Amino acid sequence: MERLKYHRILLKLSGEALGSDKGNGIDPQQALAIAKRVKEVREMGVDVAIVIGAGNLWRGRQGIDLGMDRATADYMGMLATVMNALALMDALESENVVTRVQSAIEMRSVAEPYIRRRAIRHMEKGRVVIFGGGTGNPYFSTDTAAALRAMEIDADVVIKATKVDGVYDSDPHINPEAVKFDELTYIETLNRRLEVMDSTAISLCMENKLPILVLNLFDPTALRRALLGEKIGTLVSGD
Repeated sequence: MERLKYHRILLKLSGEALGSDKGNGIDPQQALAIAKRVKEVREMGVDVAIVIGAGNLWRGRQGIDLGMDRATADYMGMLATVMNALALMDALESENVVTRVQSAIEMRSVAEPYIRRRAIRHMEKGRVVIFGGGTGNPYFSTDTAAALRAMEIDADVVIKATKVDGVYDSDPHINPEAVKFDELTYIETLNRRLEVMDSTAISLCMENKLPILVLNLFDPTALRRALLGEKIGTLVSGD
């Protein structure tokens, strides 16, 4: 059996990961591609929990810029994360991966309420757990929800899944001279204002010594190799 570096992970996905080529809506083929990656990880014996954003369905900032109440805009985003969670659950179960969706906002007809011990028990039974509804509170991002849930379930790492192979000092799609970081400390990440996760999430991880690994989920080998201890992507930690 292969030796794993991480045995329990919290996978943070952006809503755009489920979107079309333009990042909008829910593309079943994109959901299926993610499901196949998650299935491979489960078959390695890794416990998997997922937090997904809502940027493909709703961007609260746009509503706020037009005068919408911040709390209302955030609650709409939380509801959109549950829609994404259900779409990803359907894709996972089509791959025969038993999955449970738990929501921080109670909606018993479509998802379990978030209960920490139940989530841990699901993972112990080999199920993937998707956390929807953010933290259940406005003014907090899904990045913060990911950091919080990762600590609650005692995850070994938060894996921030992106469409690039790590963290750069500028956008590599715009600047061909952008420099990739292999490792960063939490303080460096905050001081440089690098777009890894928001500052609240990074601070939570720093206070609890929870590493953050940023990698390209759509590289077919990246996630597996990272779990086996290879240096993939960018690792943010205290070292």
